[in-house]
Amino acid sequence: MSVIAQIFVVIAGLFHLAVFAMESLLFRKPSTYRRFLVKETDVEASRPWAFNQGFYNLFLAIGAFGGLIWGGDKGHAIALFACACMAGAGVVLLASDRRMLRAAAAQAVPPILALVLAAVL
Repeated sequence: MSVIAQIFVVIAGLFHLAVFAMESLLFRKPSTYRRFLVKETDVEASRPWAFNQGFYNLFLAIGAFGGLIWGGDKGHAIALFACACMAGAGVVLLASDRRMLRAAAAQAVPPILALVLAAVL
């Protein structure tokens, strides 16, 4: 995998680590739950979902980073599979709520670039 594709894998992994922190560790902060369009009255009901969802993001980041660290064809396949999952989740986010366009783009564009660059370079 080219270095530039690996850079986008890392960017995608870092984004998902940040989302893990927001969803699983910082969700009760108003500045955090508002990012997810959650109202104050719904925070406690949403928190278990957010906690669980945060770990999905953590596992995707681990897949991306772990695949790069492992290296070789098998490791790169793991990293690219994690990127494909990230990109798919971004598309689903946009399809589910058009107000989440910026978040969906931030989630999906880096892994899509990693996938495209890995395929063409």
